Amino acid sequence: MCAILALLLADTTSHCRQAIFDGLTVLQHRGQDAAGIVTSRTTEDSTQLNQHKGLGMVRDVFTQGEMLKLEGNCGIGHCRYPTAGRTSSPEEAQPMYNNYPCGLALAHNGNLTNKNQLQDHVRGLHRHLNTQSDSEALLNVFAEELRLQLDSRGGQRTAKIEPEHIFAAVKRTMELCRGGYAVVMLIHDVGVLAFRDPWGIRPIMVGSRKSQTLEGGIDYVFSSESVASDTLGFDMLRDVRPGECMLAVPMKPNQPREDLGLISKQLVGDGNTVVPCLFEYVYFARPDSIMNGVSVYESRLQMGEKLADKIMREHPNEKIDVVIPIPDTSRTSALALAHRMGIPYREGFIKNRYIGRTFIMPEQSQRKKNVRLKLNTVRAEFEGLNVLLVDDSIVRGTTSTQLVSMARDAGANKVFFCSAAPEIRHPNIYGIDLPTASELVAFDRTSDEIAEVLKCDWVLFQDLDDLEEAVRAINPELKTFEGSTFSGSYVTNDVDVNYFSSLAEERNDFAKLTREQSVQSVRSTPSQV
Repeated sequence: MCAILALLLADTTSHCRQAIFDGLTVLQHRGQDAAGIVTSRTTEDSTQLNQHKGLGMVRDVFTQGEMLKLEGNCGIGHCRYPTAGRTSSPEEAQPMYNNYPCGLALAHNGNLTNKNQLQDHVRGLHRHLNTQSDSEALLNVFAEELRLQLDSRGGQRTAKIEPEHIFAAVKRTMELCRGGYAVVMLIHDVGVLAFRDPWGIRPIMVGSRKSQTLEGGIDYVFSSESVASDTLGFDMLRDVRPGECMLAVPMKPNQPREDLGLISKQLVGDGNTVVPCLFEYVYFARPDSIMNGVSVYESRLQMGEKLADKIMREHPNEKIDVVIPIPDTSRTSALALAHRMGIPYREGFIKNRYIGRTFIMPEQSQRKKNVRLKLNTVRAEFEGLNVLLVDDSIVRGTTSTQLVSMARDAGANKVFFCSAAPEIRHPNIYGIDLPTASELVAFDRTSDEIAEVLKCDWVLFQDLDDLEEAVRAINPELKTFEGSTFSGSYVTNDVDVNYFSSLAEERNDFAKLTREQSVQSVRSTPSQV
């Protein structure tokens, strides 16, 4: 899961760097591994793309000196969260750049399930790949398709790139790529564009505002979540539709007003059926975001209410003294649950905000250590009480086990645990680095067996139907969802046993640790002349 952002300012003399920096900071929760920005001017005499990227959080990657170099009125940005076995390598930080057939920069959120085939395809075209990233393969696939479109004009390679060539190249790219993805690109001397996989698994939206410095001008933004456009003062227009490409082009001198703006084209499918990722609503998205017409906050309220109903059905005589959320994502669901059950809601865990998400930590021992560093208990909220802990989900069970232990150490009489999401029994292949099935605590275990692992009195999970209904209640037009981590049903229908075996080899903790050690070794080895 990553954050992507693209910005086009109508005023060619202005700079978009600060707005992209601010937008990425708002989207930091989507990825803490690396960050990057590429900018350019849309004036015809400009030939330079300015880039800076590196490992770490947005605030650490960009110094004032580096920011000053990022000149230009259009640009794209990225916050990286490594998936599918990728390493914390600076070479894989995005955006990624290609200069043939023109200056191109790409930022990508998602995962391509046919990465290996795409890499072979690209190498067969005599294009060079510097990394194992599917994003680099995606960029080269598009670059080659755009080259073919430009060559089809009878050798007029000096002529301006037209939207029709871009749309044709994106369409062919979509036909070649499989999986879940949302993409933003900067194309030199054209503008910025965004496109989304044919199922709409990964989120991306578009917003606009009146130019702050050019009369009559319109600025455009593409973002993973609406919260970034809100913060930057943009009005959300809508989500990019599944299989759609949208191109934002700048105002030109003496250009008619009606030619200004946003050009969109439906390239694959009819764009009416979206199959959004349920995990976005459960965990990843900020509660103040709106995705696919659904307020994330309101959907989490619904999750809490449905979870409360299930508790009252299955444990009608259980005495629960207090409901305590696991900060931060589960707060909304826990609050609704407590209200529906008429039980006091309390903040029993205090979070150290300078520790990253344990979900993203690369190895098990580090995750265990960071739980205690990340959270501490308020003893008065546990001592002598029957406590219901509410979390958004339970993945490996590492964090949950530690939390139960902390609650008991703080004096809790009984500890019950519930999850706003169903049991996670299957890996995710569309951009979320959930571990291999054997590393999931719910894999091949009943609820009683999971409770025994967590050392709690009982554990309860949301029903999948209730989770879907919690989201659908906000937008009834959503008929189906991408919930493969819960159901094992993959909407793209393009993976088999061999794929999952390969995925397990890439994603297990030992493999990740080995890759990280290899990267660190390369960094620390002096270069030979």
